[in-house]
Amino acid sequence: MLEKEVINFEKTAIVGIITQNQSEEKLNEYLDELEFLTFTAGGEVIKRFSQKMERPNPKTFVGTGKIDEINLFVKENGISTVIFDDELTPSQQKNISRIIDAKILDRTNLILDIFAQRAETSYARTQVELAQCQYLLPRLSGLWTHLERQKGGIGMRGPGETEIETDRRIVRDRISLLKDKIKTIDKQMSIQRSNRGAMVRVALVGYTNVGKSTLMNAIGKSDVFVENKLFATLDTTVRKVVIKNLPFLLSDTVGFIRKLPTQLVDSFKSTLDEVREADLLLHVVDISHPDFEDHIESVNQTLLEIKSNDKPTIMVFNKIDAYKHLTIDDDDLITERTRKHWTLDEWKQTWMSNVGQDKALFISATKKENFEEFREMVYEAVRQIHITRFPYNKFLYPDYKDAVEKEEE
Repeated sequence: MLEKEVINFEKTAIVGIITQNQSEEKLNEYLDELEFLTFTAGGEVIKRFSQKMERPNPKTFVGTGKIDEINLFVKENGISTVIFDDELTPSQQKNISRIIDAKILDRTNLILDIFAQRAETSYARTQVELAQCQYLLPRLSGLWTHLERQKGGIGMRGPGETEIETDRRIVRDRISLLKDKIKTIDKQMSIQRSNRGAMVRVALVGYTNVGKSTLMNAIGKSDVFVENKLFATLDTTVRKVVIKNLPFLLSDTVGFIRKLPTQLVDSFKSTLDEVREADLLLHVVDISHPDFEDHIESVNQTLLEIKSNDKPTIMVFNKIDAYKHLTIDDDDLITERTRKHWTLDEWKQTWMSNVGQDKALFISATKKENFEEFREMVYEAVRQIHITRFPYNKFLYPDYKDAVEKEEE
């Protein structure tokens, strides 16, 4: 008999704060996402901690009482990792590590760890390692706190400082080497993009885990890895797709996320170049997710940062098969209907109607619902771009030779 694979999840606690800029409801949304990120990385969230504060404590992120409460829970329940929802400063991480005897991570560190697990190609691994090194450099001193506890010992302080400086120099040299390596690969990929010919380029963009790879497989008949986890794929996949008689290039890009680490935006520049150089964006949205409007805003913000927010875009609301609206019992008349109770038809009457009837679609990539309508809309959008770029084209005009001859006359 085949033995079942046993997955040992790390026992984890997650921590967030409620501030003037982040309500309790918003924090719960972020902690839900952080819990999914933790699961993706191989952890099991045992406990959530939250605290209401005006601003993060500059020393320990949360207050003294809360950090002691977390420390006690960690000791009593064998928690191996504590993850904070916001990026910790090097001093905060150092101070918390002195109090809590567990791995102390923040959201950025967790996302980088997932990226490191998911990186398949040499290029993706190089990009992730660069981001990790940039994150690590200002935090190196925290790795040598064991020397500070013995600073009364002879010969301890000097070697510790020397070791830190040595490590910093090694990491700086590594960063420089990785940047040079990425520049070389970027040039190669730029040449590859220029060699793809004059075909229209279409890029799938969207929040992580919205079904971009599933849609890529459905429309491009390709075999892109799909999994119900965040950042299932990192490497950009480009496929030639033909709808009717019109060929174009379709690329599946890395998913975006709220609070995306700046190190990743920088190191994944070439991956994002696929979006920058696209002629048309298919913005895929998981409409079954309760926070899909926030996801749209996060994606739009990232597109703005990479100067790709003005491109022709089709909004593709995916996973309509998974969308379930809450219904109110006849007896429960006092319950107020909120956006979470709306049907798809009611959503279509909101701001979505302003997107334009020819610019928004509601589909299911897995069930192929409304798929022909999707293919037709993509075809028309690509065709319009093609006509603008190539007025006389054999794919669009079978008698284009006659048209050219007529134009010459």
